Amino acid sequence: MQAQAASKGKQSVNLAAAPTQAPLKGPALALLTIAAALSTFMEILDITIANVSIPNIAGALGVSTSQGTWIISAYSVAAAIAVPLTGWMARRVGEAKLFVMSVLAFTLMSALAAFAVNLPMLVGFRLLQGLVSGPMVPLSQTLLVRNFPPEKRGAAMGLWAMTIILAPICGPLLGGYISDNFHWSWIFLINIPIGLFGGTAIWFLMRDRDSPTVKMPLDVPGLVLMVVGIGSLQLMLEIGKDYDWFASSFIVALGVTAVVSITFFIAWVLTSSQPIVDLQLFRDINFRYGVILLSVGFMTYFGSVVVFPLWLQGVMGYTSAQAGMAMAPIGFFMLILSPIIGKNIAKLNLRLLATFAFILMGLVSLWNTTMSLEAGFWNIVNPRLVQGIGLACFFMPVQTLMLSNITPDHMAAASGLSNFLRTLGAAMGTAISVTMWEHMASAHHSRLTENVSHFSAASNDYLGALQTSGLSLSQTYAVVERMIDSQSYMLATNQFFLYSAVAFFLLTGLVWLTRPAKVSGVAMDH
Repeated sequence: MQAQAASKGKQSVNLAAAPTQAPLKGPALALLTIAAALSTFMEILDITIANVSIPNIAGALGVSTSQGTWIISAYSVAAAIAVPLTGWMARRVGEAKLFVMSVLAFTLMSALAAFAVNLPMLVGFRLLQGLVSGPMVPLSQTLLVRNFPPEKRGAAMGLWAMTIILAPICGPLLGGYISDNFHWSWIFLINIPIGLFGGTAIWFLMRDRDSPTVKMPLDVPGLVLMVVGIGSLQLMLEIGKDYDWFASSFIVALGVTAVVSITFFIAWVLTSSQPIVDLQLFRDINFRYGVILLSVGFMTYFGSVVVFPLWLQGVMGYTSAQAGMAMAPIGFFMLILSPIIGKNIAKLNLRLLATFAFILMGLVSLWNTTMSLEAGFWNIVNPRLVQGIGLACFFMPVQTLMLSNITPDHMAAASGLSNFLRTLGAAMGTAISVTMWEHMASAHHSRLTENVSHFSAASNDYLGALQTSGLSLSQTYAVVERMIDSQSYMLATNQFFLYSAVAFFLLTGLVWLTRPAKVSGVAMDH
């Protein structure tokens, strides 16, 4: 309610006066849920499915692997720019129409990307694919909330939450399988039937039930500042590691551009009469702290999603498929618990549930600090299973708390803004975690190397034993180097998860700054 009151002074049109249509029922409701969930799953899947396929794509197109990473960067940068525009675009063309247009355009760009014959073409189509993907995730959430009866909205959002969490896990699994067994183009071609089904079904169901439209003027200065600021920030996060971060003048320039542009952008939208992004939403205490919990929670979670498979493949000797199998069990309890939590969301103490989730994920992170180079498959899988319980109890309660005071006319804008910050948090978590992990491994490597010298009896005994087994002096040093390298990354992995545990535990305090409102079915029912 606070967000609505604050934004009335900024908006000349009150959309809340639009008549509310009755919720869908029966097969129509089931079809809407399936179409929206599959469309959302497809879009999020595409963020990660190409990651493991980069070597195959780069080889097929005759470019280096580092050049091939632009396939990911182009998509991420474009999507980051497009997501915050969801609220403004939804008011201009209608939520259902915008969703259908995004899904069908995404499907078209997927098809064109599959038939790209060189890297510039593929990067260009991935850029366009990212631009049109922006409204898909926030609007899928909005459409479900608007069209489900109040008593069933929690269950619907439970299913929606599963797509958000499970898609990044399935992406590497599916991408690796396709790359190993089929042509790389199939990672994009599989989107075509899903997109056509999702877009057609939503249009069939929603063409006469769309939200009201308003001819709002385009905030050109705000748009330019946002594109430059967010684009620079996302690009810096995507390619910073390849350029040795701030040792590169290019990365420094991107960082300065991002800071200056975003600073002016915030100042502009806070004083504009028709801002392109409604930052007044942050006046609501639940939205403000909910966004922080969601963004930092995803930042920490996605850090582990990136570091764990790197450790499995680079240190433990797992293949891509084996690493995917070790990570996949995280979805087991999510599949079971998310619908149950969603269905009973109105009866649950959301702050207690979120606190339990963060404590559990912190304990799992501490569990991960006990890993060693001798860890077996089930030693790795068991923490992933338990982590799935924490994720199921984290996302839905925090999402519900965050949107509990947002009125229907601001739902698209709030969903777009929160999803953008969640995505940005995940991107920052990916960039920061990999850099931090490698930096810690380098530090451990230096300390371990100091203990290997001709003045150390233990070193001399070990080198002597290796030479006695038939290895040459150079081979013995190579064995020792590999051992030190493995131990360095193992220690860095344990240290990384210790920091992750601290971050999760700190978030528990932030949960209690929110003020839950009474809900009917789901907190987004206002």
